[in-house]
Amino acid sequence: MTLRACVTGQPVTYSRSPLLHGYWLKAYGIDGAYEREEVPPETAADFYRSLAVRGYAGCNVTLPNKEIAFSVLDEADESAAALGAANTLWLEGGKLHGASTDGYGFIANLDASAPGWDGARNCALVVGAGGASRAVVHALVGRGFDRVVLANRTLERAETVASLFGPRVRPLAFDRIVEVMGEADILVNCTSLGMKGSDPLTLDLGRLRPEAVVSDIVYVPLMTPLLKAASAAGFRTVDGLGMLLHQGVPGFRRWFGVTPEVTPELRAVLVEDLRAKGQLEA
Repeated sequence: MTLRACVTGQPVTYSRSPLLHGYWLKAYGIDGAYEREEVPPETAADFYRSLAVRGYAGCNVTLPNKEIAFSVLDEADESAAALGAANTLWLEGGKLHGASTDGYGFIANLDASAPGWDGARNCALVVGAGGASRAVVHALVGRGFDRVVLANRTLERAETVASLFGPRVRPLAFDRIVEVMGEADILVNCTSLGMKGSDPLTLDLGRLRPEAVVSDIVYVPLMTPLLKAASAAGFRTVDGLGMLLHQGVPGFRRWFGVTPEVTPELRAVLVEDLRAKGQLEA
């Protein structure tokens, strides 16, 4: 029997998840399929409740449906419960289970791309307080950082997100970011600044410690202006493409019964897709 999974949300036309999971299905010789399902928010709850009827073993969830998906789960893992959102759903024992794998993907990408990045674990500086930021902050707290500073142009939004995670997460107005840059072991951009067609995130990277790692969750373009500047200044950098690749691992394991590897060959396939669509450079 062909096992089926899909990516859901609105829109899903540009999702690279089918390319990712399709590569793994072929690589491991699995009789499976990974499809696209355009699911608007108004029908999302019913769609996720009826995955089994639709013949799916599970699905990924993209914007704007992650909170809706969480609301209909029978069982949520710790990550989804902490964030109130789920991006990976699967059926188990007749129940709908869910997880948020963005934080897992973020940490796994750093571990693979910048070994030892978390050696100090004193201070992480996260810029932006949106949905992706919540997953990143949760992951950094889970990795054991003493302090995670969350900087955002709207301080109230940073305060709201910080309140979810306890005293180790501290909100900061964006215009005060220079006060903590010198203490950061890692700087993470969780905004859309630097994305193709957007303004860049401009920071005085000279204030960072030489050992600091600079990471960007944006992967279109692959080397954002922030990463280019950081690399030119001699910092270790980690792009956002690896986060996309690694976050797919737990879902594939749940749906198809194999734990896939994120390999250089897989990354090359995704990079070539970016190049073909003119999205490799800003």
